[in-house]
Amino acid sequence: MADQYTLRLPALEVRQGDRRIYCFAVDGKKLSSFTAVSRIRRDEHELQGYQRPEVLSHIRSIRRYLESDGAMLPNAIVLAFDQRTTFVPTQRTTSVDYSVPGELLIPVDEAQADHEKPAWLVDGQQRSAAIRDAAIDEFPVAAVGFIADGDADQRSQFIMVNSTKPLPKGLIHELLPGTVGQLPPAYERRRLPATLMTRLNGDGDSPFYTLIACPTGPDGYIKDTSILKMIEHSLFEGALYQYRNPEDGSGDVDRMLLHLKTFWRIVRGVFPGEFKLAPRECRLTHGVGIQSLGFVMDALTEATPAEEVDSHEVRAAIERLQLGVSWTSGTWKLGDGEERRWNSLQNTPNDIRLLTTYLLRLVSG
Repeated sequence: MADQYTLRLPALEVRQGDRRIYCFAVDGKKLSSFTAVSRIRRDEHELQGYQRPEVLSHIRSIRRYLESDGAMLPNAIVLAFDQRTTFVPTQRTTSVDYSVPGELLIPVDEAQADHEKPAWLVDGQQRSAAIRDAAIDEFPVAAVGFIADGDADQRSQFIMVNSTKPLPKGLIHELLPGTVGQLPPAYERRRLPATLMTRLNGDGDSPFYTLIACPTGPDGYIKDTSILKMIEHSLFEGALYQYRNPEDGSGDVDRMLLHLKTFWRIVRGVFPGEFKLAPRECRLTHGVGIQSLGFVMDALTEATPAEEVDSHEVRAAIERLQLGVSWTSGTWKLGDGEERRWNSLQNTPNDIRLLTTYLLRLVSG
């Protein structure tokens, strides 16, 4: 029978506003007995986890260092505990009222699957894996823990802890919709666009269903950053602004999605073959095409309610694009004598502006 016991660790409770964090030391070899690495994945349409896959070369490098003489890891790992973990203060007082010594009580059941364990690793994935694999008997590490309110709280803390590190942008974009609380301004601005993008990629009635490349959808071929930039501009300066509360950044997500899905469903209906091609084969699904058509959407539907986007006028305007686009072959005749090969347009501000101006001339007849 697997062991079940309570791991009792001396700890210091530190008060930070309404939150409490716990500073303690633990043998890194024991982390796996109560801690899970919550790797990002998607079940059906629901995002699960939040961690990057292990970087094996980095782990090997840390492991070799740990096996050498004089190894030291001064940076604390960060753990998110669930409500089963408790802190018991001691009677001894300190000279300050924001820190209290005591014991952290962590329930351990060695038969538990990872998703049942009482702690999740928020920061320190590579270090903990290196300690696990190193040929050493023990290696105590410094740790900081907090008791999380749920998955959304864990994801928010994961983003905040890693906000100064080069997290993959795609990972951040997938995590943002499921976070709570205040984030750095750059992430806060992206939260609503990321929510809309995630729904566009996950809703079965979306013209972009499973087509957007992201960590949990590696088979997608349309860049998530292209979709995000298209949505973000429309939210702040275009057709989607009408559904947004500029004071708090919230908005009517359902109507925004209806607006986006309806317009892009029309585009896909007019160009069904092109929509199925990867960006290297088609400039419609390329960043330059996605963003330029986003500007076309804003121009055609800026004052149009979501329920009225599917109209004869909008369909006729998109159909007029057939007269002059060169999504997959030929030459773009952009006006004023300028011509470009079909695949020479790139995802740059100048080329996006150039293609947008040309498309707007076409839709206006």
